[in-house]
Amino acid sequence: MPSDRLVERRRVFQQYKEDVKDRGKPFYPYAMFHDTVMSLVVVTVILGLAIIWKYTTPGNHHTTAAGWLGKLYDKPADPGTINFVPRPDWYFYFLFYLLRIFKWPHSVILGTIGIPTIALVLLLAIPFLDVRAERRLLRRPVAIVASILVVLSMGVLTYKGATAKEALGTELLAKVPSWAKKQGFSNNPTAIAGARLFAESGCLNCHTYLGTGGHNLGAPNLSAEGAKNKGIAFQISHLKCPACVNSGSPMPSFAGLGQANLTKLATFLEASKGGK
Repeated sequence: MPSDRLVERRRVFQQYKEDVKDRGKPFYPYAMFHDTVMSLVVVTVILGLAIIWKYTTPGNHHTTAAGWLGKLYDKPADPGTINFVPRPDWYFYFLFYLLRIFKWPHSVILGTIGIPTIALVLLLAIPFLDVRAERRLLRRPVAIVASILVVLSMGVLTYKGATAKEALGTELLAKVPSWAKKQGFSNNPTAIAGARLFAESGCLNCHTYLGTGGHNLGAPNLSAEGAKNKGIAFQISHLKCPACVNSGSPMPSFAGLGQANLTKLATFLEASKGGK
């Protein structure tokens, strides 16, 4: 037979369950205690992972070698690369892929603001719209179906965003023939090669060229750069070290492209006289 102590514990536990069923559970100290314990568990796990990441890296001081959980540092960014495709962190892959569906300029506002905002508003409104006390899942088919659809859609969009293939500068490269025609260097293969590099190297993130590019960063329009007759040697020097040529210039160095590619870019810039 069970001991008196065990019988008492069972009786108290049964009474506790009946009280919770009749009157609910007070937030303090029960729910607050559970939340505190769970928060401590999460923080401890994060802290432990950070310590493992730090101290399992070989040398663990400005090294690009990988430890158990990856590298502490990557190599310095190369502004002259034409192979890097910027991508968001994995938890934004769903939004990243939404932008491939709702493309600029007509519907990008729907993909970036419209759909996420509508979903957030609905999430905040659910507690006010569904006030039933029913908690059994089988008796809440609408909520279950909606939850499954949300999880599936987020999962599919995240997967598609993670596996999406990018064609480097495809849209900008398509503009090169029209640039060459408007600027009159269609018969200059070096200038055309420079125009392709210009489209691929991210120059239009800051500069504008014949109506294309980043209008909001304050970098000059290069459509008529060649009309200034600065010369190819000047353009190469400027691309190698912008701050050396123009004191205080925030433009990064593109020396990493190499002399041959810099010559192509410089030829393209000098051939850009403003367009017809």
